[in-house]
Amino acid sequence: MDHVLVKTDFQFPRQKKRYQGKVRDVYFIDERFLVMVATDRISAFDVVLPRGIPYKGQVLNQIASEFLNDTADIVPSWKIASPDPMVTIGYWCQPFPVEMIIRGYLTGSSWRSYRQGSREICGVKLSDGLREHQKFEEAIITPTTKAESGHDEDISRQEIIEGGLISEEDYLQIEHYTRELFRRGSQIAENRGLILVDTKYEFGKRNGRIYLIDEIHTPDSSRYFYLDGYEERFRSGAQQHQLSKEFVREWLMQQGFQGKEGQKIPFMPDSFVKEVSERYIELYERITGKDFILTDTLDVEKRVEHNIMAFLESIL
Repeated sequence: MDHVLVKTDFQFPRQKKRYQGKVRDVYFIDERFLVMVATDRISAFDVVLPRGIPYKGQVLNQIASEFLNDTADIVPSWKIASPDPMVTIGYWCQPFPVEMIIRGYLTGSSWRSYRQGSREICGVKLSDGLREHQKFEEAIITPTTKAESGHDEDISRQEIIEGGLISEEDYLQIEHYTRELFRRGSQIAENRGLILVDTKYEFGKRNGRIYLIDEIHTPDSSRYFYLDGYEERFRSGAQQHQLSKEFVREWLMQQGFQGKEGQKIPFMPDSFVKEVSERYIELYERITGKDFILTDTLDVEKRVEHNIMAFLESIL
């Protein structure tokens, strides 16, 4: 429980700056490369929780690395190499200021909004009479703005283009990429006995070309249901058996926390931290079809720094 990586503060050759996201520490090298360290931090409701989750960073990084490889025929990605189980090094791209969220099912935050009476998400109209976890006839794209802190905000295609956030040509291209990536991810998930329910993608530009950046199809950016039993559970109105971070949000809500002002983050006992870790590892094994190899975490920070330095020396 104690050997987790929740913060880094490395100094690499030609390092220009360092950025700490909710769960990743990003190092900008020579305005050409990014070093992305997937830490063991976990966030929910846009709040970083106080305890790290063992092996979470390794799970996130290795799932993303697998899927970046598996989708390279659809869209080029920023990835160059993964020199450590918790690290990806790749090209720096100018990110587009929106996240492309695509939903195949009415669940999670979209269901909560629908249940409260909303019949439109990001300009997409929804019909009456839909039920929780119901599959859409066609997956819907519901973009959000990218907030460096606080909550992301829903935004429509029209608002993105008319507001000049992204050109119409580029936006239509990343919308196409979003649907193709979701289709590929859904096929891979189905082959593993899972349903890719919803996910998000981020894109950027480098030398005039669009790249897929950041993570892809991880439990932090995606929601998965078990395929077996989905129809029966849906017909009966039972909750779906899922592999995602949603159960963390549900646990927090049961403790009276939804990230609202004045609410205190509840204490996460060892038993719950262990359960979260085991669920992340289970998702890795289910979605990749590979056994998860536990890395030595006794001096994880030193290991990560050594492996990054060795790789940077080979490319700088």
